[in-house]
Amino acid sequence: MKGFCERAVASKCSSKSLTDNSNSSTPPVCSDPESSDSKFTKASVWSNFVSSALSIFETHSEALPCENKAVLSGSSACEKKAAHAKQNGWTAAVRKAVASGSMRRIQERVLGLSRTGISSSTSDIWLLGVCYRMSQDESSGDADTSNGLARFEQDFSSRILTTYRKGFDAIGESKYTSDVSWGCMLRSSQMLVAQALVFHRLGRSWRKPLQKPFNQEYIEILHFFGDSEASPFSIHNLLLAGKAYNLAAGSWVGPYAMCRTWETLARCKRESTDLENQQLPMAVYVVSGDEDGERGGAPVLCIEDASRHCFEFSRGQVDWTPILLLVPLVLGLEKVNPRYIPSLRATFMFPQSLGIVGGKPGASTYIIGVQDEKAFFLDPHDVQPVVSIGRNDLEADTSSYHCNIIRHISLDSIDSSLAFGFYCRDKDDFDDFCLRASKLADESNGAPLFTVAQKHNLSKPVSHPEVSVDTDGVQKDESFGLESIGVAEGHSHEDEWQLL
Repeated sequence: MKGFCERAVASKCSSKSLTDNSNSSTPPVCSDPESSDSKFTKASVWSNFVSSALSIFETHSEALPCENKAVLSGSSACEKKAAHAKQNGWTAAVRKAVASGSMRRIQERVLGLSRTGISSSTSDIWLLGVCYRMSQDESSGDADTSNGLARFEQDFSSRILTTYRKGFDAIGESKYTSDVSWGCMLRSSQMLVAQALVFHRLGRSWRKPLQKPFNQEYIEILHFFGDSEASPFSIHNLLLAGKAYNLAAGSWVGPYAMCRTWETLARCKRESTDLENQQLPMAVYVVSGDEDGERGGAPVLCIEDASRHCFEFSRGQVDWTPILLLVPLVLGLEKVNPRYIPSLRATFMFPQSLGIVGGKPGASTYIIGVQDEKAFFLDPHDVQPVVSIGRNDLEADTSSYHCNIIRHISLDSIDSSLAFGFYCRDKDDFDDFCLRASKLADESNGAPLFTVAQKHNLSKPVSHPEVSVDTDGVQKDESFGLESIGVAEGHSHEDEWQLL
């Protein structure tokens, strides 16, 4: 075990030295444990210790037969087989332990990546536009106040969860039958779009029923996000639609490319299906800066563009349809600039809110609520066997699509690269959203998340602080870049997915 720990620490020191050479001011991971960065050091070592466990044991399992070849050469075939089987059994046991949900939770608690449960705070919780009062003062007799926690928990557990899956058909021409360790951004975006469909087809007040048979609409939504090419919004079809943005099985992708992929997939499905049977019955509008981000600055929600998207979605039949707004942003370098946090928190008070695709660097989650300085999220990083749910299977087991464990992280630790989602049911709902968004921008003290305009304005837009700009004044756009999973998990994404 001592050798195991030493290998984990040595591996971490070696990998970090490669990434830290570019910044000499950053203390090395193998610094004195009593230094000011000892907390980060211990977290890094523990992270590598846990995440490296499986690979180290697999290395030993492959090396041992070669190392002991001379010793076993005189043994009988039966003895060789027994020794090999025993070792395989040990390796399988370690694999199961490391990959299990319980081991992952131990890692979370050691690293402090997230916390579970609700704190003792009496502040209100905002969950996708709905307020839950946590005050313990029941003198007013307000049912919403006294039952706030229970109602919040019921709402949270009714949101659709999509996680890593294993055992599905290979993706395209690749050999991938699982998205473990690289598909978290795809899964997070699936959750956001699934909530848009729930709001559209079942309403914001819908809660998962406790008894079967389930609602047909609910089952159809889960079917749409299955893990096969037959499901329209599977990761198979997302990767196919995202080829123009360099999406590929086995590689991590950023929020901007993910939003553009959903726009492309929605357009493809719209063109191949008659208007009455649209699987995503809403226009999709990716809100970006002037000239699609070429001029830099805060993204601009253009009302004329939104109207055009609706008109095109309806194939010219109506002026307005339901619309899904996706707003990819970079709000700082490594973490969200504190200037943006009040506005970020306020978006969850919008009745049109679909939450945020984002989380820790290299580990995307689906953030759906806030309380004080905390963000509540659904986590796609649990590995579950593939589940096939037919469109008419009203008795299906849907437990793997929901979560009763409430996790939260600090708002100031969220990765700066993220994407907001909003759903507007009709023109009145869209107008209300624009009023709220404009007021929020006016109150942002010069740091708006995005702005609203009737039409594109070619004047100099508001610039986000901490966003790098080329010498000619054009913001760098690396949103089409692709990062291998090894790099994605090894360091922060500073402005790698910079947009706008």
